[in-house]
Amino acid sequence: MKILFAGILGCLAPSVVAQTVDCNNQITQMDMNICADIAYDEADAELNRAYGLAVDHARQIDAQSKIGVEERLRVAQRAWISYRDAACDAEASMFEGGSIQPLVYSGCLERLTLTRNADLYIFTSNY
Repeated sequence: MKILFAGILGCLAPSVVAQTVDCNNQITQMDMNICADIAYDEADAELNRAYGLAVDHARQIDAQSKIGVEERLRVAQRAWISYRDAACDAEASMFEGGSIQPLVYSGCLERLTLTRNADLYIFTSNY
């Protein structure tokens, strides 16, 4: 679903989307859908930063102890991505065919991604 929605948005020039949607004053369902997708993209960009820091931290631990933290982190991240995608697909499927479905899907992706970001930062700072 994200691919289909992103494909539709991809047909529009990014500047057109930015100029036509005020995410602080969303009026239409399409505005809400676009803004939810933008919010998820921002959370996903942060996820990439947090995951990079976590991998670097895992490598430092492995350099000292050789216990395979980096590989375990990679396995966990892949499993988490599968979980996130399946959970959000299930959540959004309740609105199958409705105009709110992309909003629900992107909102779920953002919510779970923000939680994962926090988990990765905790991993990086506490150990």
